[in-house]
Amino acid sequence: MSAVIGSERDGATAPVARGAQERAIAFDARGEVPLARFLAQVRGVAAALPPGTHAVNLCEDRYRFLVAFCAIAARGQVNLLPPSRAPAVVDEVLAQYPGSLCVTDVALAPAPPRCWQLRERLPELPGEVPLLDPAATVAIGFTSGSTGRPQPNPKTWGGFARSTAQNLAALADLWAPAPGGVRVVATVPPQHMYGMEMSVLLPLLAEAAVHAGRPFFPEDVACALAHAEAPRLLVTTPVHLRALLHSGVALPPLAGIVSATAPLAPELAAQAEARYGCEVRELFGSTETCVIARRRTACAQAWTPLPGVRLTPQPDGTLVQAPHLPAPRTLADVVELLADGRFRLCGRNTDLIEIAGKRGSLGDMTRRLLAIPGVEDGVVFQLDAPDAHGVRRIAALAVAPTLDEAAILAALRRALDPVFLPRPLRLVPRLPRNETGKLPRDRLLALVREEAGR
Repeated sequence: MSAVIGSERDGATAPVARGAQERAIAFDARGEVPLARFLAQVRGVAAALPPGTHAVNLCEDRYRFLVAFCAIAARGQVNLLPPSRAPAVVDEVLAQYPGSLCVTDVALAPAPPRCWQLRERLPELPGEVPLLDPAATVAIGFTSGSTGRPQPNPKTWGGFARSTAQNLAALADLWAPAPGGVRVVATVPPQHMYGMEMSVLLPLLAEAAVHAGRPFFPEDVACALAHAEAPRLLVTTPVHLRALLHSGVALPPLAGIVSATAPLAPELAAQAEARYGCEVRELFGSTETCVIARRRTACAQAWTPLPGVRLTPQPDGTLVQAPHLPAPRTLADVVELLADGRFRLCGRNTDLIEIAGKRGSLGDMTRRLLAIPGVEDGVVFQLDAPDAHGVRRIAALAVAPTLDEAAILAALRRALDPVFLPRPLRLVPRLPRNETGKLPRDRLLALVREEAGR
């Protein structure tokens, strides 16, 4: 189905971006990009795109990703959003959608098949605002692979619009109304669904402008925020937030910090609130559901569902119903519903394990590992293959330059039941985190095998 189907007057279409033509949609050290220029470039790139039904959007610059995303949708094509831009991951996506175009803003080596690179100077064409069919699939996001093979999740433009309205309502009390709206700086890639919601859809469909780049190191984050007018919203992850705090870098005044992609420790949230003088608001969601709940982690354990979100515990997880979802989705997360409408997250069904009749949580074990002084990063997980006794052993990887394995195990013995002590526990220089800080399971297993072979 083509996404562009006519004028907005027929009542069946929606604009690819909303707001006054002069409002800023993006900014960087060079200044702001008004919506009018952005739309001209969307039309120009859409006219130049090669034909096809799907396009893998590999653009690294966030502004160019925005242009490519909208141009692909305006052509009636579907954005494919791989969980990583690693060649092997891109190849897996291309294998599922043969003949797909790959759109990039930099030269890739090796280049995937049908690779089409945006010109340094983006073409511009005059015309009307591109219009999309709300029922059209405009993107397919893929799960991260942290629990297995990445799975595709189609998203429609209408579903995106509804989820963005919910997200804005969940965040808008963080900042006072200001001309031009909020300025967003994001450390998470736009291909990730959290990055898509907070740094692509928010500037397209709300009074918001996003920094054109993707700052990674603490100094880069501070520089990007310095280019933004107030109010400023930092969209980040626990890994990036921890790095910011450890760096000691100063940040300009923030309206708020938003975190997702992995559980945020209450202690880390409290430290960030004290250091930066703003609320840290954690969002809960998934590629399958988009954002469905929020909490202030520094002072609340329970989550507040977004309006219209309904959760129903199931034997294998939780059934999620929401206005932006075309059908209920089942998540692997186990929740406890509270009388006041909030819920507690008890972990994933794959996170809760039983050994020798005793039950434990891998997430809680990881939290206890990270709490050991000297452990800079770490993860506890269960191996796939059972041992000689038929038990799937627990393993751990830790980054702890000043400790040895014996010291870490001794600390864990004071916090864990002996049956849950990780064996093997390996010290590594770094964990194989992806761009959002997640740990693909296949890379963890490979690292354990590599360390065992040394």
